[in-house]
Amino acid sequence: MLVLLPPSETKRDGGDGPPLRLDALSFPELGGTRKELADELVELAADPAAARTALGLSPRQDDEIARNAALWSAPTMPALHRYTGVLYDALDVTTLRGAAAARARARLAVGSALFGLVRADDPIPAYRLSAGSALPAGGTLAARWRPALDPVLAGLAAEDLVVDLRSGSYAALGRVPGAVTVTVLAEKPDGSRGVVSHFNKAHKGALARVLAGSRAEPADAAGVAAIARRAGMRVERRGSALEVIVPG
Repeated sequence: MLVLLPPSETKRDGGDGPPLRLDALSFPELGGTRKELADELVELAADPAAARTALGLSPRQDDEIARNAALWSAPTMPALHRYTGVLYDALDVTTLRGAAAARARARLAVGSALFGLVRADDPIPAYRLSAGSALPAGGTLAARWRPALDPVLAGLAAEDLVVDLRSGSYAALGRVPGAVTVTVLAEKPDGSRGVVSHFNKAHKGALARVLAGSRAEPADAAGVAAIARRAGMRVERRGSALEVIVPG
């Protein structure tokens, strides 16, 4: 099983790994697009006003532009430790121990606007690029990533079950045939349901933690749902789509 996570806009600073080497990352077939985008971000950082426009930043976020300027020289850390925020707080991977931690490192991957797809231990620097960013070179990031990323994800899906927890904009960067998808719904006392927005990431992070550490090897959506239910989550299945039901 591969659990595909969205990235986060917030990232930890620093790291104790060497500067970025694209050949040290998983999925080397993505290297060409990775290098093009990294070089564009470094060049863009030389023009802060243009960088703010392209990346959707305010002048108070110029430190994010400085991160991009240092992409090739900044220290790295494992991808799963680089990303922060609500989902990653709920995932809380650093508290997994022993076999559960090893399974998490093998099962977790992150969809990235800059790197396409990285595994948990891939060493990456801090950066700023979102799936909806509009770089001066033109074309959406989805249009630039899909020719390279679609075949990689299709190959992974042919070998293993993929649980895709990415948001819509990141899922558009590359499609996963037959993936198990997850929606979080809030149920009100009257039984009506609506899509969760604010706490969506927290519930997906909690699900990712359960799946990452489980000894089970599910073969389909029913198996994924069974793991979640054993952990006390309320889950309903609609084919390959799962709905996590939480109090509204």
